[in-house]
Amino acid sequence: MTDLAAFAREKGVKYFMISFTDLFGGQRAKLVPAQAIEGMVEDGAGFAGFATWLDMTPAHPDMLAVPDPATVIQLPWKKDVAWVAANPIMEGEDVAQAPRNVLRRLVDDAAEMGLRVMTGVEAEFFLLTPEGDRISDPADTAEKPCYDQQAVMRRYDVIAEVCDYMLELGWGPYQNDHEDANGQFEMNWEFADALVTADRHSFFKFMVKSVAEKHGLRATFMPKPVEGLTGNGCHAHISVWDQSGETNVFATDKGTGPTAELGLSEQGAQFLGGIMKHAEALAAITNPTVNSYKRINAPRTTSGATWAPNTVTWTGNNRTHMVRVPGPGRFELRLPDGAVNPYLLQAVIIAAGLSGIRSKADPGPRHDIDMYAEGHLVTDAPKLPLNMLDAIRQFDADAELKAILGEEFSGSYMKMKLQEWNSFVAHFSAWERETTLDI
Repeated sequence: MTDLAAFAREKGVKYFMISFTDLFGGQRAKLVPAQAIEGMVEDGAGFAGFATWLDMTPAHPDMLAVPDPATVIQLPWKKDVAWVAANPIMEGEDVAQAPRNVLRRLVDDAAEMGLRVMTGVEAEFFLLTPEGDRISDPADTAEKPCYDQQAVMRRYDVIAEVCDYMLELGWGPYQNDHEDANGQFEMNWEFADALVTADRHSFFKFMVKSVAEKHGLRATFMPKPVEGLTGNGCHAHISVWDQSGETNVFATDKGTGPTAELGLSEQGAQFLGGIMKHAEALAAITNPTVNSYKRINAPRTTSGATWAPNTVTWTGNNRTHMVRVPGPGRFELRLPDGAVNPYLLQAVIIAAGLSGIRSKADPGPRHDIDMYAEGHLVTDAPKLPLNMLDAIRQFDADAELKAILGEEFSGSYMKMKLQEWNSFVAHFSAWERETTLDI
């Protein structure tokens, strides 16, 4: 285990950011001088949970965020500070609703089944003006801007700086591009254990926002920040290995049926079956905001496609479906968006997948069609929720998924999300005035 005090001495670190993530994906931290870090490792940094997006009251005892030394990262852009992910506890027990704790427990559940879930994410983001009201590059106006080399080079300073940092951190970044919307980018790094990917995903968002601010810009992972343009997805690539990490159990046998033709084992098909079985409920976590449903139920964008699903279907190497199997031994879940909580994303994938393996779930028929042009021909597949309230109701109706994630977490999450929905519907919008004032 990394000795944080020794790490500080060796690296010249003056302060540690002890960080945890709340139910809404907010990253919360305390800045602790290196001289005090040994006590924090022992006892944790104190927080008032009610002051964050956790289901607590002002009367709750102190919540202590205990740093996980294995996660420590020296900030590449500010070397005298190091970030470390923390596990919230209260009165000596793990806080059951805390997202990193939910994921840690599910990683343990998978391990008890002899499984090791490995994932990678594609975290898309926009670079906007500091006010967040428009795309930062006025020359980025192409109708089909995806992979635009001029546009990516105009933002070279930001993209290259972040990629340099990922190289320095050993994440194995391997490609960066301008995405399908004007002002939108994607950066990819190598897959890893689900908990490692979640920690890196969390830090990546912090890093991108920090570097963008340094350059006088604003980075956003909001699902649909610009009307008419493609939204920010967060596609997840999933494979499951044995505990040694040497054998991909999604590719250990040829199996039978439509998944086998694509190189997915019987156990891989069952894991996919769990994702399909729980998909409508998954959306409450993978697409967690009001704005999320402007991405997955969007009309055609200026580029000609939304690149987001609206129906629970799977296929081979075809990006118009909720799940695609692009090659042997893995599949891609295209449902999540940029607002997804990095820890809850991994947790709900594992929860649904383990459910599928335990019940030997069938993923259902494979559809090899263009869902954007011919989706109306698929009449036997569920539609994804139309809005956040529908998603919360689907989640509430899925007793099995709630139990696997943990009843305390599930109850707290639904409670907080319903409060958010009620806040939204209480808002009086300009659209209402414009369309109904003279009725």
